[in-house]
Amino acid sequence: MRAVMREVLEGDGYFVDATGDLGVAVDRLKMITPDLLITRTFVANMPGHYAAKYLRTKCPHMRVLIVGGVLDDERLQNREALENFQIFPKPYSASEFLEKVQQVVDSPR
Repeated sequence: MRAVMREVLEGDGYFVDATGDLGVAVDRLKMITPDLLITRTFVANMPGHYAAKYLRTKCPHMRVLIVGGVLDDERLQNREALENFQIFPKPYSASEFLEKVQQVVDSPR
């Protein structure tokens, strides 16, 4: 899925620095200041919002988009709202994904 998202984003002109590892992401945040973190609902046996919350301590102005299939739980949606994370459930097309990314990138910090 990461490779497909990367291809779609780069095809629309975005620079993508993809990693599947939280430690690598932390190291990269020492070198870059991303506008947006896209993460799954669960990463490395932890909820994606925990990983995003931790990464945001390294880059406070970074926007977060959590994508996945298990986003219909009201508790999860409330938690994401409290952290000011955007959520985007599956299924979606490439154009819907790009539209959501642009919406999140354009949103106020």
